Amino acid sequence: MRDYIRRRVIDIGQYIVTTSATVRQAAIVFGVSKSTVHKDVTERLPGVNKELARRVKRVLDANKAERHIRGGEATRRKYRKSEQAS
Repeated sequence: MRDYIRRRVIDIGQYIVTTSATVRQAAIVFGVSKSTVHKDVTERLPGVNKELARRVKRVLDANKAERHIRGGEATRRKYRKSEQAS
């Protein structure tokens, strides 16, 4: 693995753990695609740093468990905004 990829993998993993960021949020911050972030933290990170990979997995699992709630909140805000405009 090239050094810049190894560095990015570690940086993304640390960012996700410290901020509890989603894959989408991490992708925006690091300027890469969601697919790249996902591949970095699920496939490459365990080969570089197993402990960090476990901590990232916990955060991503929590985000996945909560995403239906975030989606519902976004829909609620959307319709409240359209009701207030009327």
